[in-house]
Amino acid sequence: MADLHLVIANKAYSSWSMRPWVAMKAQGVAFKETVICLQQPDTAEQIAKYSAAGKVPVLKHGEVTVWESLAILDYLADTLPSHAWWPEDRAARAMARAIAAEMHAGFTNLRSAMPMNVRRTILGRERTAEVDKDVARVQTVWGAARAKFGQGGPFLFGKFSNADAMYAPVVTRFKTYGVKLDAVSQAYADAILAHPAVKQWYADAEAEAWVIEKYEL
Repeated sequence: MADLHLVIANKAYSSWSMRPWVAMKAQGVAFKETVICLQQPDTAEQIAKYSAAGKVPVLKHGEVTVWESLAILDYLADTLPSHAWWPEDRAARAMARAIAAEMHAGFTNLRSAMPMNVRRTILGRERTAEVDKDVARVQTVWGAARAKFGQGGPFLFGKFSNADAMYAPVVTRFKTYGVKLDAVSQAYADAILAHPAVKQWYADAEAEAWVIEKYEL
């Protein structure tokens, strides 16, 4: 089988890059990694070497190119079915895919108001009603998954899955901005932050030399 090659952006700031990277690390899948710094004069040129879509992350696998985080996760599940990418139970898997898709398509107010920055703690930022609605919805999603399918482990569906990879960057945002969570959501957030793959992402981000001022405000 051809080697997997994941192209991502800065670990300090790139939530979409974090998703497939953490998923692959959590599943113990070996891959080559290329990091492209955002907001540089040659960023677009560098990304264009790997994908015409002009964005990262991008997964290269032989002649196959996959872009968009959720598409990458589904491709990995199709290509490496022996790994537990999605829950085995059909109902749990359906919910996991639904909430992953909701994350991919939604929560735009939360994302805009709380840019990802895993190297910073930014407290006291005012939130709009729209942002609070997103924060509440995230907790509702987490609580529902944990209540219905969370037995057997601390993650949304018990064992770590692609659904957790999709929500891991949201956990980092809540940590960065000091968002107070309900007890179930906080326990889940703590489990995500304690996962070895997420801890490695944080460590790698701390080691990065790049600083992008627009994400440091």
